[in-house]
Amino acid sequence: MSELTATERLAVIREKGRPTVRDYIPALFTNFLECHGDRCFGDDPAIIGGVGMFGGRPVTIISQVKGRNLEENKRSNFAMPLPEGYRKSLRLAKQAEKFHRPIICFVDTPGAFAGVDAEKRGQGEAIARNLLEFMTLKTPIISIVLGEGGSGGALALAVCDELAMLENALYSVISPRGFASILWKDASRESEAAELMKITAEDLVKFGVCERIIDEPDGGAQNDPALTAENISNYLGEAITRLSLLSTDDLLNRRYQKFRKIGVFGEELA
Repeated sequence: MSELTATERLAVIREKGRPTVRDYIPALFTNFLECHGDRCFGDDPAIIGGVGMFGGRPVTIISQVKGRNLEENKRSNFAMPLPEGYRKSLRLAKQAEKFHRPIICFVDTPGAFAGVDAEKRGQGEAIARNLLEFMTLKTPIISIVLGEGGSGGALALAVCDELAMLENALYSVISPRGFASILWKDASRESEAAELMKITAEDLVKFGVCERIIDEPDGGAQNDPALTAENISNYLGEAITRLSLLSTDDLLNRRYQKFRKIGVFGEELA
């Protein structure tokens, strides 16, 4: 298991050569058919979704899209989804529920886009709707954090039965830069914030937020994308099989309990 600090992992997951979902989809799934649009406003290139085959079984794939270079990032709005992206995700998730397909979400975003137009089109409502609807979907949901999992923009695809994280991934209620900007009014203290926030995979397993850590090669997934994809595939195969054996009532109850325990705390009298 990696002994890197949160700051060092932040640097690893932001390296330009780090694999993205565009590398993982062809490595993990066959016959992938991408679906577009939210049937309300338009399509969002920051989220890719569709249907593919995994181990001979149809699954629905929903993922935030981070670019491997500047041009790819510009095309995908730097992995910051718009409300139509979240509505597209929900449309595909509802379709998966109808046909009893497992849903596999890949999380990799610094947060949802906070522009004026996004707010006009209901960014907050779109994220909140995903949180509400994903909680009661009657089909298995597995979410994997590939790199950055920041804020509600990440949580909108992380209401699931099991959350897994790549070894160097980070997952938090707000990005370290946003934390530093709000708490200290100084975004340059991002590294200090990352260490304070307890947002590594190991931290989140201890908190009961994350169920599984997926190994990466030394130096990060970028050093051996094929091995990383194989590790993800091994986890998905085991998790889909296990979750598919549960009854719908058991699945929903476990999902409810998973989120009820997050944030539980106790107080001691002095």
